Amino acid sequence: MKVILFGATGMVGQGVLRECLLDPEVETVLAVSRKPLGKSDPKLREILRPNVGDLVEVETQLQGYDACFFCLGVSSVGMREEDYRRVTYDLTISVARTLVKLNPGMTFIYVTGTGTDSTEQGRTMWARVKGRTENELLRMPFKTACMFRPGAIQALDGIVSRTPVYRWLYFVFAPLFTLLRLISPGLVTTTRQIGQAMILVAKRGAPKPILESSDINALR
Repeated sequence: MKVILFGATGMVGQGVLRECLLDPEVETVLAVSRKPLGKSDPKLREILRPNVGDLVEVETQLQGYDACFFCLGVSSVGMREEDYRRVTYDLTISVARTLVKLNPGMTFIYVTGTGTDSTEQGRTMWARVKGRTENELLRMPFKTACMFRPGAIQALDGIVSRTPVYRWLYFVFAPLFTLLRLISPGLVTTTRQIGQAMILVAKRGAPKPILESSDINALR
């Protein structure tokens, strides 16, 4: 299996990349990012793009892939809806349209979050934008389009978030993750579980188009 990965420098993307490199059935991982990953592996290839939504010049390098794991995202804190929509909906849909044209048999997995608003009508800005993005992806003619909606995510294997406030929050609340997983396992997943679940969906398909944390954790 050959995988394209967006967002490999983020917390979720780092976990997904790790699991892809460990999985013997993943032959190649092509990471599309703005900055070098600083990682070397025989399976890993990189394409550096100042604007990762503009792939016209590299389309020939994106052909022949079985899956795209789209883990790229930004926090909506302090952002206007127009700006958040541009870096969430516009960028994601631009990438997806390019990939479905080049690889119609591809599985496309998009990381959103618990609370995403599929109606696109709710009061929470980020949830509306994410919902619109999900809905558009699900209408595209991919072999499989699957939306991952994790809630609380426990970073394992030395992985940390690039966002300072998130790093602080994860440091402060790290002792609670184990307790939360015991009390409410459906609320918490890990970077390891997300990566492994994505690979399983790419191999076997998804049980349903939208997977919450409990669904992600249940995939084996």
